[in-house]
Amino acid sequence: MWTSGSLPGSVHDLKAARIWGILRRLQAADLLTLADKGYVGAGEHVRVPYKGRNKPASQKAANAAHAKLRGPGERANAQLKTWRILHKLRCCPLLAGQLVKAILVLQLRDAG
Repeated sequence: MWTSGSLPGSVHDLKAARIWGILRRLQAADLLTLADKGYVGAGEHVRVPYKGRNKPASQKAANAAHAKLRGPGERANAQLKTWRILHKLRCCPLLAGQLVKAILVLQLRDAG
């Protein structure tokens, strides 16, 4: 698992991905990535759901499949948000990644 360093909260997710070189690394590894609509314009290897209202049935079905595949990652992020230690972080923000890794170990141990 990889976590980035800290950036100000006003930095958009797509800009942060570019700053940390995530998009470049994904492209170099030739990995297809599913992302939310905030990543429109990230490149060919980043797939986002279709936008707009009154979409044809094929686009609705594609969006549903996209959401289903992204579900486990979204649940993992939701679980991270339940850990109060991340809400009241009093240490250097650069150490947050280490805390996230420790939480992963605890989550996996708890799951058996």
